[in-house]
Amino acid sequence: MKINKSTSLPLDKFIEFALYDKDSGYYMKKDPFGEEGDFITAPNITRLFSEIIAIWIITFWKSIGSPKKFNLLELGAGNGEMMKVIITTLKNFPECFNNCNFQIHEKSTFLTKQQQQHNLKLENVIWVDDIKKVNSYPTIFLANEFFDALPIKQFFKKNEGWVERFVDLKEIDKAQFKEQLTDIKKIEKKLNFEISKDQNIIEYSPTSFEYLKDICDIIKKNNGGILIIDYGYLNAKMHETLQAVNKHKYSNVLEDIGESDITYNINFDIFKKYINQFDDLNSVFSNQKKFLTSMGIVQRAEIVSENIPFSKKSDLFYRLRRLIDEKQMGELFKVMLIKKKSNKFKTGFEDV
Repeated sequence: MKINKSTSLPLDKFIEFALYDKDSGYYMKKDPFGEEGDFITAPNITRLFSEIIAIWIITFWKSIGSPKKFNLLELGAGNGEMMKVIITTLKNFPECFNNCNFQIHEKSTFLTKQQQQHNLKLENVIWVDDIKKVNSYPTIFLANEFFDALPIKQFFKKNEGWVERFVDLKEIDKAQFKEQLTDIKKIEKKLNFEISKDQNIIEYSPTSFEYLKDICDIIKKNNGGILIIDYGYLNAKMHETLQAVNKHKYSNVLEDIGESDITYNINFDIFKKYINQFDDLNSVFSNQKKFLTSMGIVQRAEIVSENIPFSKKSDLFYRLRRLIDEKQMGELFKVMLIKKKSNKFKTGFEDV
């Protein structure tokens, strides 16, 4: 693996390289999803998840006035499974389906080809490189496990001040963490809020904030919203959550570079503070268990399981439990909706 840059990179630049380098980046050369890959996402556990998201889309579309034309834009569509099931489900609701432009924004050219050749081969989907260039229709954004895959920076409070984490790559097989003093006030000025207040550790993704800014500008201008589903936490105090995953097990971030997924738990409190800069937008939160159960996923499972053999029925409910059990994905995964303040929509979030 060649590195043509400096041998010492800030953590976010190192992660960008490890995940998205066009020759050797993790997401640029393999399909990491499913039993054969390194991890499983909710749409690959059971199609019920994507069906419920489709029903939520219809209700949210109605809340913005059932526009005659609107965009449904998925950020980071993985293997395309969720979009495929959403399209199939929405076909049963032609008044919504016929008005919808289906779009995907995907950073990985490898995964784009996978989506185009397999799950979405026969569907009318447009792939967009730059979400800022999306048309002026109202847009509903979907981000299921998108933000956790974006590169992060880490800062630690020491006696001498704040230090930023770097990765020393002089020898790729002996990569190690280093620290450099930094001016946190400069970073806060750029972000427009005090990210260091009451913190000993700071973990955030500059790319996430770039996406959020563009998305919020689009929602303000054209109407719509973004549904974010990701693992993370809501409390204001940040902690270190950087991790690597290889073949469904945790691995060392600095080993098998380009062969492991690198991810982190999102601090949704930071997202909320960032959104608060936009006067006419707000956000609501839930966890995956409350969101999916309030949207009727258990009842849907019961209907689906009425006429299937016992073994398939028990498998279905085993998969459902993975999604909503508090010890599995139910509590770990949070759901966030960013929308216009004037839209009082709360479907899926009533229990919060």
